[in-house]
Amino acid sequence: MDERGVRVKTGGRERRALDRRVGAAFWRRWHRWIGWAATVFVLFAAVTGVLVAVTEFFGEEEALREATRGLVSPVTTSEGGEAQRTLQAALASAAREAPGAPIDQITLRFKGPQAVVSVYLGRASGGEDRRLDFDAKSGAFLRAASYVDKALINRIHSGEAFGDGGLVAAMLWGLALVAITVSGIIIYWSMRRANATGVERFFW
Repeated sequence: MDERGVRVKTGGRERRALDRRVGAAFWRRWHRWIGWAATVFVLFAAVTGVLVAVTEFFGEEEALREATRGLVSPVTTSEGGEAQRTLQAALASAAREAPGAPIDQITLRFKGPQAVVSVYLGRASGGEDRRLDFDAKSGAFLRAASYVDKALINRIHSGEAFGDGGLVAAMLWGLALVAITVSGIIIYWSMRRANATGVERFFW
């Protein structure tokens, strides 16, 4: 039968060509429907993804990673005592700067022009508060900076900023993108010419 349900008589080659046309029509229909429904969400993911990449590329942390990538840390696993003394000095300074504040995490960065201990403080009521940086050698306080577990643009891009519903929506638009890609490949392949040779078998 053809696409309208009319029975037709065909030979082997004609039958295969008809099957490809019917299959292509089916996949084109689903490709179009899924693509239309997912357009807004895929565009949202693309725009926020670009913003995440730009933020990472021009961010201070990325610049520091690039600047110190080829450096070798002066502290090794055989010098654990040095790291312990560094941490103790930084914690003593942190206690003076923020007495009794809860500590979420601590990072020690030995590579770079200045070794730094970063103490990430939380709020007594929960959530993130601020980051305190200390000189790793002396324990002296250097600076305070805002601290969030994940940047807002990253949370928006993943859908996390909108709660569990946003995460579910992100998974759905990801699946929609996969479906569009797969159906597009199938449509492209079904349009190939059976008698084509060489590179024209794949590009026409």
